[in-house]
Amino acid sequence: MTPDSLIGLLAEPERLRVVAALVLGARTSAEVVDATRLDGRGVEAALRRLRTAGLVVGDAAGLRVREELFEEATRVERGNRVREDPFLRGGRLVRLPAQRERRRAVLEQVSTAFEPGRRYAERDVVAVLRTWCEGGEVDHVTVRRYLVDEGLLDRAGGEYWRSGGPVEV
Repeated sequence: MTPDSLIGLLAEPERLRVVAALVLGARTSAEVVDATRLDGRGVEAALRRLRTAGLVVGDAAGLRVREELFEEATRVERGNRVREDPFLRGGRLVRLPAQRERRRAVLEQVSTAFEPGRRYAERDVVAVLRTWCEGGEVDHVTVRRYLVDEGLLDRAGGEYWRSGGPVEV
């Protein structure tokens, strides 16, 4: 089961409540009805969909969620991720690339620490960038200068704001 199909399956609130009841120990439809306070028809419809998808199975002990599918989906998601950038590790900036295009890409990642449309006092920018630079080879002052030079941050009157970089929708 892919992460997207698992999320899609649990996106319906009644199915999510049924799965939660099963994870918390309900083993029969009646126990699920009691635990969720959903009507019997709703529970049966949710269970039918969950069984068809293979997330819920019945055995001698009753109904159960195949929790191993969550681990499998996590492994699939991890396998799909791009390998970690050598310049960024664990949310920290290790060093800046010498090549401008690569440096710009790394700086765009750093710029995501700043919320678009929000103004920051210089001390707040320094605090954010110190966290990014902690344990790395580059200092926060250099990173701040590059962010401004690359048009990712603007500044005026002691305030900074994000003016570029990727935006998640």
